[in-house]
Amino acid sequence: MLHAVPQDRNEREAPPTDQTGSRFAPALRVVSGLTLLSRVAGLARDAVCSRIFGAGPVWSAFAFAFLLPNLFRRLFGEGALSAAFLPEYAQLQKNDPALARRFASATMGVLLVVLGALTLLGELLLLFLLVGTPLGQHGALALKLAMVMLPFMPLVCASAILGGMLQTHGRFGPTAASPVLLNLFIIAAAAVWAWGLGADLVTTVFAVAISVVLAGAAQVAWSLLALRRNQQWTTSLAGASAPVRRMAVRMGPVIIGLGALQINTLLDGLIASWPILVGPTISLPGLGRVDYPLDESSNAVLFFTQRLYQFPLGVFGIALATAIFPALARESDEPERFSDTLRRGVRLSLFIGLPASMGLAFVRHDLAAVILGGGAFVAEDIDRVAFVLLGYSPAIWAYMLSHLFSRAFYALGDTATPMRISLLTVGVNLALNLVLIWPLAEAGLAWATSICAVGQCLALGWLLARRSGRAVIDPVGRGAVGRAIGLTLAMAIALGALLLLLPGAAERPEWTARALTLAAMVAVGAVVYLAGARALGMSEPGWLLERRRPDSR
Repeated sequence: MLHAVPQDRNEREAPPTDQTGSRFAPALRVVSGLTLLSRVAGLARDAVCSRIFGAGPVWSAFAFAFLLPNLFRRLFGEGALSAAFLPEYAQLQKNDPALARRFASATMGVLLVVLGALTLLGELLLLFLLVGTPLGQHGALALKLAMVMLPFMPLVCASAILGGMLQTHGRFGPTAASPVLLNLFIIAAAAVWAWGLGADLVTTVFAVAISVVLAGAAQVAWSLLALRRNQQWTTSLAGASAPVRRMAVRMGPVIIGLGALQINTLLDGLIASWPILVGPTISLPGLGRVDYPLDESSNAVLFFTQRLYQFPLGVFGIALATAIFPALARESDEPERFSDTLRRGVRLSLFIGLPASMGLAFVRHDLAAVILGGGAFVAEDIDRVAFVLLGYSPAIWAYMLSHLFSRAFYALGDTATPMRISLLTVGVNLALNLVLIWPLAEAGLAWATSICAVGQCLALGWLLARRSGRAVIDPVGRGAVGRAIGLTLAMAIALGALLLLLPGAAERPEWTARALTLAAMVAVGAVVYLAGARALGMSEPGWLLERRRPDSR
């Protein structure tokens, strides 16, 4: 359980206040709604790209190349820098708005210089590897695509910091909607070059890579436009050095901690990309060269699968953590309010995450067929994606809670604890990867990620309870979580019965039949779960709609 701190009876039984939900529910609805729009656009992007490229080596090369700027985006833009910047900026904005503006100007200047230098260094390193390393056709393609897309890194990081500033001012919409631009740029480039101009796959994938950089520039421009009424940029940085230093001190542990997470992501990508970067065999001590358990399609399969499981995670989990973070940062010196906000976030994460985990496991095959199937994406590719998705689905709730708990630590000014937990997961994840890929191929990477996510979530929750001196799930919350688990099991029974009544996948290969099946399963699952929640008088649906209830069941 995610609690370990004894409390007196009155404190344990006190429900979250009604005002807790009003502090972040509107932001959650805005972020979730626009993130839903972005994720739908992302699914449209994946639908276009899967049908053009299939799960082949060209898209595997793109997936590896896109991993590099994404790694730095998560590390600096959406990770260490924003986690260190936002609490400092929020406090300054409350106490000294003029200094907050100077601090933001100084931060943006440092960001552009540092990330610009890292981009140049990365380009030189990639050029050295391209010229000095014996690579196959698709390995060289991967490095060339990485060189094209690396400038996306400073652009998207700048956009993320601008988004953090907007969130502090209560404007969540522009940041949540800006990824739509990236998806639209990619869709346009892929469709125009492949279907409009009839270009070959390599030419088309380079057009897609260029569109990624152009989308990054558009995101920065949009964020600057949205921020123009709240931020006056200045070259006068008087007094800004002290908060910049505090931010830098906070950043160090976060960089290490999130760097550990990104090392896991990079290792997954390297393991999946081995066939395109090195070849189809690997040398093992005592065994000589043996066939590698993955192939040139593995990284593409992993890429498309991750986009499917990240749909509920992004729409609800990361959206919730994003919406709640400014409230936690403001309330870090108010233990009661901080605890109420966090507990409500935990309950909402589990209320959404538990059925999402179960539902994704049931609909995985039809989901892959409807979103990705057709064109170059053949039946074998669908089967592989569905098998990998089964490995990711059990831990959706854990991914959601891990994001929430990490933000809570950052809001408290504790960046070291998430860092230590993240470092511990690196070795475990690598060991599990290297063991599980042999029997499970690329699905082994998914199962390793899920196992580590559950362990990380439980560890962070337990340590957060010790750090704050308050249980992250109180007795009232435990009852609500128990009801959510029961409803999730009821939903699973209903979906299982529906599957028994429906014809098998082989008997309904047409896209329309698969789409109708998917819609029926989603509808049945949602009705069973939400109707049960209403019958049990659960508060979570009302919180999402910001309805006030007299109880907190």
